[in-house]
Amino acid sequence: MLTYLRLFLLTVLISCTGICHTQTNPSQPNIILIMADDLGYGDLGVTGSTEIRTPHIDQLARDGVMCTEGYVSAPVCSPSRAGILTGRNQVAFGFDNNIGGNQPGFDPAFLGLPLTETTIAERLQEQNYLTGLIGKWHLGEMPAYHPGNRGFDQYWTYKKGSHDYFIADPSLSGIKDSIDCNYKSVKGISYITDDKGDEAVEFIERHKAEPFFLFVSFNAPHTPMQAKESALQLYAHIEDKGRRTYAAMVHTLDENVGKIVSSLEQQGISQNTLVVFLSDNGGPVIHNHSINAPYTGMKGTLLEGGIHVPFILKWPNVLNPGTTFNQPVVATDLAPTFLSISGGDITTDMFDGVGVNIINQIINNSMALSNRELKWRFTISVAIREGEWKLIRLPDRLPLLFNLSTDISEQHNVAMEHIEITKRLLRQLGNWDVSLPHPVFLEGAVWKKRQLEQYDLDYTVEQKPPK
Repeated sequence: MLTYLRLFLLTVLISCTGICHTQTNPSQPNIILIMADDLGYGDLGVTGSTEIRTPHIDQLARDGVMCTEGYVSAPVCSPSRAGILTGRNQVAFGFDNNIGGNQPGFDPAFLGLPLTETTIAERLQEQNYLTGLIGKWHLGEMPAYHPGNRGFDQYWTYKKGSHDYFIADPSLSGIKDSIDCNYKSVKGISYITDDKGDEAVEFIERHKAEPFFLFVSFNAPHTPMQAKESALQLYAHIEDKGRRTYAAMVHTLDENVGKIVSSLEQQGISQNTLVVFLSDNGGPVIHNHSINAPYTGMKGTLLEGGIHVPFILKWPNVLNPGTTFNQPVVATDLAPTFLSISGGDITTDMFDGVGVNIINQIINNSMALSNRELKWRFTISVAIREGEWKLIRLPDRLPLLFNLSTDISEQHNVAMEHIEITKRLLRQLGNWDVSLPHPVFLEGAVWKKRQLEQYDLDYTVEQKPPK
């Protein structure tokens, strides 16, 4: 199947050499991974929002494929990114909680993406790709964990999990710290979402003649809740100030996604570029006023609202525009997919199993993933999805079992009505859970209680009407 795909892509790319004339090696597509941060599932037009206008992301979906069953491997920022960049479920190497402090007894030298792991950026470097990171890192602050040491040739970044949107000052610390960049001097920022879009466009312009991998890691709409005044004015009709600010932040994110996609057209390399858009986890509804409708749950939980994210792929002439792929895919599929389309060989020791190339699955409209088994572990919670069934195990209650084919909002726990399914999934989950290593670091225990409480909140499962 891999050989067939390569021949197919080569034929396609040769046929469009008039468009892709700037590429020195058109058989290797450019790859751009665009990631939002804490985006609510229901806060895009393409996912049902009638309140926030996102024409550019919506157009990306119309020009590409919407994976309706798209997941991330963790419900919070740092472990989700670890899974995405390695192509492995991060708990398999002890990364099962957020980087945000460390409990006594854990060696601080291990507070980051383990050095035993290989990132997709490193693998693509071996395929002669130029690699770049624009934006949030959040995978370790010590020099050994720096993106420049983890496969990124060029970077414009900050190490922490969030950053002020208007201030970046070397004399300040915390989220107002300076930008770390190895190809230019950065004296300050204007509005960080716009700056990231501009840096991505400049990267594309600089490297349009060579195969590149660009990770555009936005922090919008993560806290702090800060929006441009011009964007706020567009949503002045929203009475709730927090929701108005959030809407303005998502609006600006959308504008910069559009800026990046337009740059590919302007440079003549759109036909030879795979663009992927997703969020690192679901929206933290009580913190940034996001909406995960139609899903319950939020960032930090293994309910759908914490892990089911917008997941869009666009690759002209390879993926049929305006289509959907309705089988479960997970963000850890991206690394093996990127390596495969770059011409690299996948071995069984690289990823979990042999690695799923989701481009193959989409092209063939495969049903092979319809009953795939997906598992999650995050501090207090463990979950498994197998086909239509999803089970969540928590420390203070009986298991939660949902049939997602009839209950996407996870409103009806049917564990007792389907006791044999519950027992089987618990056994599979337990066998996996006890095989995993101990965490290599552990954030404060206070987070565990907060996460447990989030399973008992009332969540909006319907979109707000337009005003």
